[in-house]
Amino acid sequence: MKYFFSLLLLTGTLLSASAQQTQKPPLHGKHWMAITGKPLAATAGAMTFQKGGNAVDAACAMLAATCTMWDVLSWGGETQALIFNPKTKKVIAINAMGVAPTGATPEFFKSKGYNFPPQYGPLAATTPGTPGGLMLMLANYGTLNLQQVLAPAMELAAGYPIDAQTANSMERGKDEIKAWPYSKKVFLPHLGEKREAPEAGEIFVQKDLLQTLTKLVEAEKEALKKGKSRKDAIMAAYDRFYKGDIAQEIVRGSREQGGLFTMNDLANWKPLEEEPLKVNYKGVDVYKMQQWTQGPVLLQALNILENFDLKGMGYNSAKYIHTVYQAMNLAFADRDFYYGDSYATPAEPMDGLLSKAYAKQRASMIQYEKNDAMIGPGDPYPFEGKKNPYLELLKERGYELDTTKRNFAPTHDTRNSSSLNEYMENLWLGTTSVEAADQEGWVVSITPSGGWIPACIAGNTGVGMSQRMQSFVLEPSLNPFNVVEPDKRPRVTLTPSLALKNGKPYLSFAVQGGDTQDQNLLQYFLNINEFNMTTQQAAEAANFNSNQLWLSLGGTQNEDRQPKPGQILLHDSTPQAVRDELQKMGYTLEFDDRTSGPINAIYFDWEHNSMWGGSSNHGEDYGIGW
Repeated sequence: MKYFFSLLLLTGTLLSASAQQTQKPPLHGKHWMAITGKPLAATAGAMTFQKGGNAVDAACAMLAATCTMWDVLSWGGETQALIFNPKTKKVIAINAMGVAPTGATPEFFKSKGYNFPPQYGPLAATTPGTPGGLMLMLANYGTLNLQQVLAPAMELAAGYPIDAQTANSMERGKDEIKAWPYSKKVFLPHLGEKREAPEAGEIFVQKDLLQTLTKLVEAEKEALKKGKSRKDAIMAAYDRFYKGDIAQEIVRGSREQGGLFTMNDLANWKPLEEEPLKVNYKGVDVYKMQQWTQGPVLLQALNILENFDLKGMGYNSAKYIHTVYQAMNLAFADRDFYYGDSYATPAEPMDGLLSKAYAKQRASMIQYEKNDAMIGPGDPYPFEGKKNPYLELLKERGYELDTTKRNFAPTHDTRNSSSLNEYMENLWLGTTSVEAADQEGWVVSITPSGGWIPACIAGNTGVGMSQRMQSFVLEPSLNPFNVVEPDKRPRVTLTPSLALKNGKPYLSFAVQGGDTQDQNLLQYFLNINEFNMTTQQAAEAANFNSNQLWLSLGGTQNEDRQPKPGQILLHDSTPQAVRDELQKMGYTLEFDDRTSGPINAIYFDWEHNSMWGGSSNHGEDYGIGW
């Protein structure tokens, strides 16, 4: 099969866009577009549009379907969404990230020998966020009722032919799954046989989950019978999940297996609407979630890269790869130290981090002749007119702001790193994405996650609990803004994206893949804006990934997480001349035949009043347009 990557010149300069081939055809639509991580889940979005729903309804239906299909997430995970409201012409952010439960303190985890909260099991769980986020979005911006939106997911829970990817994940994770009785009951229907997980194509039934979803619909129906509004009826279902019998079983099942949830933890948590962050890149307004996600990394990188002639360098030339890699490293170094829950104290210096002047200073640090293994956090505080209160902490970590003295790894963290294979697995962990748009102008971009296989299921609910606690740190020297404490959100990798041009939707884009998410989304955006690719070409294009960052997901020891300076993942088609030049710059090269990440995206063609859908050739993600 032809890769369009082979159409690149030796220098990496892009040939005519019209000459490029893609492995997947682009999607086209006039009325609506629905794209997500599994074809069946995209069908759920299409079914919802056919019922007369808008893009928010369809996005909620796809979210419910992907959770039910365990598309690298579950119902007990977390949801992050950006929504363009055509009535107000504004972008809204939905924060449905769960929080650390009662008793989740650094001292608690240290007493168990951890340097980070655990990767799996009940102690990895934040409070469930996705159900609340879905119902908040639907109530405030959808048009259908909860029963209509959940109907495809409920049919899937009653039994659907499972795909090989998910079934094989269950089989691979069965040793962990067997430690949790409720997970074993759901994931291993052939217990004691050679293959204990379902086979590909087998009808996979989730009776407990179906009962949970049925309870939500029942609560809505009862509220409607009492004369409640559509919105209030949806929130009645919300209350049953977070304060009623569903919550009681989640808490009981979690605590039985060693978890920390209390009824107050679930009842007191609420999804939030918030203002997104944005920067303007050459006339395009790019929106991301706040700093409790890694989303501002992309904004910081764009600000840095605005100081360079990227198009003149040539697509994926050695100079281009080096420049973008260094910009990403600068942004990730700031992420690793300064990002955290925007609702907790201390307050993060986001005005400074996102200022053009700070980006210009950071851009001036890029060395053209070699990779800079000494890159560390900068000092954004002067760009807010303040003094940095963490200079001593940076020194304790091993980072002097004088670059001639800076060590790459914290001084207390000099042990050998984990294996590359394990590091790369953790770099790419989890998540899916949901993209939806309609003719009225509603646009939705979601990056939901949490509760991926092997998941610990909370009692007889069928709800897999989140594993996002592992993204907290226990030591302020690693990140003073992201130290675990009850009722606090971890700084997560999840990062949907929206871009507007001339006040109109321009791009809606997201991707799964842990710490690689904003790396791949940055390159997708540049592929379109600097190299004139179509959305499908940009989604499939050969990206590169930096490993020079602290992993947000992974093991419980520092050596599992620490950065690998100069390591870079390149596409197999990278020309030898580019490889040689990068090696001279001090890079350690790794290769793969798929490096785009499973990007899903919608491009809005205002010249023709149509939509283009893109879904990369990386995985099973795809969509439907009409």
